[in-house]
Amino acid sequence: MAGLPENLFKNPWWHALQTRHRHLAISAGDACRYPGDVVPFAAVKTPEPAALQHLRSLLAPGESVWIAGKGPVPEADLECLQMALAEDITPPQPDRELIPLTVADAPEMVALTTLAFPGYFRIRTIEMGQYYGVRSGGQLIAMGGERLALDGYTEISAVCTHPDHRGKGYAQSIMWQLARKHRREGQVSWLHVGAANHYAIKMYRRMGFQVAHEVTLHQISAPPPISSET
Repeated sequence: MAGLPENLFKNPWWHALQTRHRHLAISAGDACRYPGDVVPFAAVKTPEPAALQHLRSLLAPGESVWIAGKGPVPEADLECLQMALAEDITPPQPDRELIPLTVADAPEMVALTTLAFPGYFRIRTIEMGQYYGVRSGGQLIAMGGERLALDGYTEISAVCTHPDHRGKGYAQSIMWQLARKHRREGQVSWLHVGAANHYAIKMYRRMGFQVAHEVTLHQISAPPPISSET
């Protein structure tokens, strides 16, 4: 088993927003969240009714966010695995040139990720860490980068390839680029993956990622705006 301390990874969004992503935190009482144009994730210190009420006070009418933990409505839950790159794996040398992406690339990044997992990557997600991409004919065709940042642990996320360019190894090249960066920085590379995404899990296992924890994400929604019609 890969080592990801349970005290951090049971509620990683809380710990990220209290430490390395404190500059992005919007807080109220025992709740905090990322800005809506960064990512749809939030956290409560404990799943007490008061903390959940604090969280709802941070949401715009009709807005939804994801928090760690099971909820009362199973269909609003998402089962995920947390996987970490084993310490004895040595990331291979670069096999292609990757482009560091910047804020100027954000609209293309949102468009590309929308093809794979709509709604999770937003116009300011790039502010969470370093992202790399591959271009062909000027078009962004593959990308990936860093999302949650904990002390000693940096998440790899938003790894995707345009459907017309899959099967060329772009995703693994980007992940290895990030893993090499993390090793230089003394960070452990880890990721979230949907428990039902067997194709991705198989690829991550081949690379040397090991399952550390199972985690459930629960969607919290604010009531829709009250109509002014009478």
